[in-house]
Amino acid sequence: MSISTAILMFGLAFGISATVLSNVFALTGDLTNDPADIVKKYLSLDKRGARLQAMSYEAVRPYVAWEEEPTWGQVVVILDYTVSDDVREWEIVSSTEAVIPVTFQVVGVMHWEAATFLPEQREETIWVRVRAVLNHWRITAPMFPPHVGRKRLMDFVRQAMLEETNEERKDVLQRLRASLGNAKS
Repeated sequence: MSISTAILMFGLAFGISATVLSNVFALTGDLTNDPADIVKKYLSLDKRGARLQAMSYEAVRPYVAWEEEPTWGQVVVILDYTVSDDVREWEIVSSTEAVIPVTFQVVGVMHWEAATFLPEQREETIWVRVRAVLNHWRITAPMFPPHVGRKRLMDFVRQAMLEETNEERKDVLQRLRASLGNAKS
């Protein structure tokens, strides 16, 4: 009997639903799970800003094969994204590797240094490579800038404004937040 089967039987014996147990298995990235689930979890955290700060990067680390994230000079501002569940749309490299298309609804790009937002509504497709690494699915490529939801980014900028002591910088952040808020959704 496999470990997964044993845990499932244990959980069912103690009244834990199969749905809850399957969600627990999905978090592990176990190879018996759908590799698209790892991509969805990673992007869900990214959309909520998990890659905006070094301390919160640890939340996405279990889903990627790389050890460190580069410092990004920009953030892609999105409304939402779609991960293809249709295996026919994937590029199946082998039984332990696939390339899964992800489509983002982009609103624009925010540049950190200049604290500017450049609106640019478009669809962007990124092909995410997922590979078996130590018996778990992991995203191995590409490393792309954070893709953060517009509302979350507005909250992040608002928090930065509250913590800022320099009035000029606070004004710049206020303008940035306003331009994010004025972006077409």
